[in-house]
Amino acid sequence: MIRIGGATGYWGEADLALPQFLAEGDLDFIVFDYLAEITMSIMARAKAADPEKGYATDFVSAIVAPHLQAIADSGVKLISNAGGVNPEACGRAIRQLIEEAGLSLQVAVITGDDLMPKLDQVLASEPAEMFTGEPTPPREAIASANAYLGAFPIAEALNQGADIVVTGRCVDSAVTLGACIHRFGWHRDDLDLLAAGSLAGHLIECGPQATGGNYTDWHEVADSLHEVGYPIAEIAADGSVVMTKPQDTGGCVTVGTVGEQLLYEIGDPAAYYLPDVICDFTQVSLEQIDTDRVAVTGAQGRGVPPQYKTSMTWADGWRAGMIGFYVGARAAEKARLFADEAIQRARRKLSKMGALDYVDVCVEVVGDESHWGEAARYVRSREVAVKVACRHADRRATDLLMRELAGVGLGAPAGFCAFAGTRPKSSPVIRLFSILVDRDLADIHIHTADRAQSFDDFRAIAAEMADSAEGGVRGDSAADLEPAVATNAGTELVEVPLERLAWARSGDKGDKANIGVMARKREFFPWIAAALTASYVASRFEHFMAGPEMDRYVLPGLPALNFVLHHALGGGGVASLRNDPQAKGYAQILLDTPVSLPAQLLED
Repeated sequence: MIRIGGATGYWGEADLALPQFLAEGDLDFIVFDYLAEITMSIMARAKAADPEKGYATDFVSAIVAPHLQAIADSGVKLISNAGGVNPEACGRAIRQLIEEAGLSLQVAVITGDDLMPKLDQVLASEPAEMFTGEPTPPREAIASANAYLGAFPIAEALNQGADIVVTGRCVDSAVTLGACIHRFGWHRDDLDLLAAGSLAGHLIECGPQATGGNYTDWHEVADSLHEVGYPIAEIAADGSVVMTKPQDTGGCVTVGTVGEQLLYEIGDPAAYYLPDVICDFTQVSLEQIDTDRVAVTGAQGRGVPPQYKTSMTWADGWRAGMIGFYVGARAAEKARLFADEAIQRARRKLSKMGALDYVDVCVEVVGDESHWGEAARYVRSREVAVKVACRHADRRATDLLMRELAGVGLGAPAGFCAFAGTRPKSSPVIRLFSILVDRDLADIHIHTADRAQSFDDFRAIAAEMADSAEGGVRGDSAADLEPAVATNAGTELVEVPLERLAWARSGDKGDKANIGVMARKREFFPWIAAALTASYVASRFEHFMAGPEMDRYVLPGLPALNFVLHHALGGGGVASLRNDPQAKGYAQILLDTPVSLPAQLLED
């Protein structure tokens, strides 16, 4: 058995984890995940300005530097994708710290994910976006192109004696799976084991989201979140996993916290594609075996993809936005008039200059019932926040609307308030473009202090194994989901909010949103499934979605449902003008759903 701590979930996260893990004292590995799609584009711009930048600098300055001696004394190994678009520079910075400290820790750097040098080959077939079918963006606008590498190069670096492994873009869970492959000697055809290790990685890749962060039952940990414990996965050679956290830390580890993280940002749970294995999580089960200890079993492997998913980021104009507040009677109406007044002035000036209209303008009045759609049950507020944002190919046009918003105040309806400060500035719109590329385009190398070794990633049997991958189970066609007693005469039904019956968490992948809903008790599940039909969920979010496309999946093992809403985020990431471009609040909206079930089930 090995113990792996998950220390970060994004670039800029608080640095609480490493001191906790070092104090715990018996971890074998600590893994760090820094990279989101937008992070890669930020790093690409940093490297363009300075050849020694383009990586997560705080991994070096805030993690390694102040704790280097303790890391060496503990014997724990660090695995991180902090390398971003410049992993070799990150490795050099760490080696310099080690040399200055007089230590003998070995650093390995993995490269090959960066496909910008081969961009012509990548674009030769004019690939369409793998989710939306959009055409290839202009070559000159592309800022980064990175293949999601897998875990086997990480395992090989550890096999060669590395104490610290730095990668560029790899799939988030690979930093954990690589440690498992190294320690247990798992092979490429051990698909169920690879799926189990990948699931463990998925559970700890977002740090405290598995230990009470973003938890439906946040009130249960409200007093201790300021010292929330970061997750530890105890993984056995047979693929069984126990989730826990360091002693004497805040938060909690429960079936609910772990189940929510399992459902977070997944698509088809029967075909969760990773570079090393196609995972099936539909039969995964969770068991509370002790306080802050949850056993995880049941992951299965269905094949190996023959290609790498590759994410490109590209510049698509500019955006700008501001937030103000309106108070008093009819606050929402006044807020909309304020926004409309500034937008009309800006558009009139653009027209006079012969300029194009805005690509998109977004006005959101937060606190008004319309923000929640037709299903909202909230009274009209006397205090609202108004957010106005726009996109345009020309920065001067986005700056223009910000000037009009700042200049309309004295001629607007009464009650406008704003936090004093400078006028908002325009920023680049960086869009995501995902494609599949052949594995031989990634020229993978493992770099140590004195040599670079080529690593031939698995290709030979990938294609034939991919044929075994199975599609997901569509919830609406599963007959056993409908409650058998729903129409029985004499059954006393009560209506309660979904939150009493289930945990839920939502997230994003590009312009898609996912909402995972897990029953608190198995007996509740048929009633939840009967209420949360695909058509009902689509209706709750139709004011967010650009089209009707939505998928509903079932995970009988938990039991849970997963909903994937397409074109639901206004472009997603920084391409979106919305207040919630990553769907973090979507689960909170759905948890308000009324669900009918027998009163006896609640009493039991």
